[in-house]
Amino acid sequence: MPHVTVCNRPLNWTLTLVLGYLFYLLLGAMVFQLLERQAETKTRDRFQIEKLKFLQNYTCLDRQALEQFVQVIMEAWEKGINPEGNSTNPSNWDFSNSFFFAGTVVTTIGYGNLAPSTVPGQVFCVFYALFGVPLNLAFLNQLGKGLSAHLINLETWFHKPGRARVIQILTMGLFLMAGTLLFLVFPPMIFSYVEGWSYGEGFYFTFITLSTIGFGDYVVGTDPNKHYITVYRSLAAIWIIFGLAWLALIFNLGANVMEKFVQLNWQNHDMGTGETAVAKTEDNPDPHRIHIPS
Repeated sequence: MPHVTVCNRPLNWTLTLVLGYLFYLLLGAMVFQLLERQAETKTRDRFQIEKLKFLQNYTCLDRQALEQFVQVIMEAWEKGINPEGNSTNPSNWDFSNSFFFAGTVVTTIGYGNLAPSTVPGQVFCVFYALFGVPLNLAFLNQLGKGLSAHLINLETWFHKPGRARVIQILTMGLFLMAGTLLFLVFPPMIFSYVEGWSYGEGFYFTFITLSTIGFGDYVVGTDPNKHYITVYRSLAAIWIIFGLAWLALIFNLGANVMEKFVQLNWQNHDMGTGETAVAKTEDNPDPHRIHIPS
């Protein structure tokens, strides 16, 4: 098993991966805390000030009544009902939105802005995910194999003696460029136009969605002040499925490259250590061994 030496002790690949993984999580925690905690404090303070101003302007209300109203708003938001607008807002459970929700379930994105509130709906969601998640993984795996097969066929079609390496690199570059444009560059432009986001916000939503992180802070088709076409969220769900397959291939490729790179360095390190040990043995022969000159 590949290993590296730390303090004259061998450290295998699994332990190194675990330590690196924990270090990466700790690093992320520190950076997120540094970047977000102060902004959170400012938002919380501003919210408390606004509540005090509201009570001062409407003296017929007391703090308890205001807190109860805020609780009602929070419960509505947790059930997927946008507090803005009125009762004429489109339903969260029409066919297009339901199709989009089903896609977020089987892909394990789970934005968190919408969830079944009835017991039958929750029970069905459990069994739907139980069979849907493996089905989605099998579908994405087959789709990934199809994409890989097309890449191999393209490489074979362009193959010429002495140029295999160049053609392989060009083919992979074409695959990466086409997928990047189709799934990461152009969609944020569409979302920015339809949703009124900046391009940075659209790109953030795109990557967070296709990586199945799905925070739920940005979700398409949820603004009650906008009129979306009927199939808007259904088309978004289809884009998500094919984008997941492409990004999964990229993640697998990156993981394989990283693992092979690390293992290659360790093998080179082991070979170098072995050669050094042999050289030292030749320079310093065993003093107890008798050497007979030829």
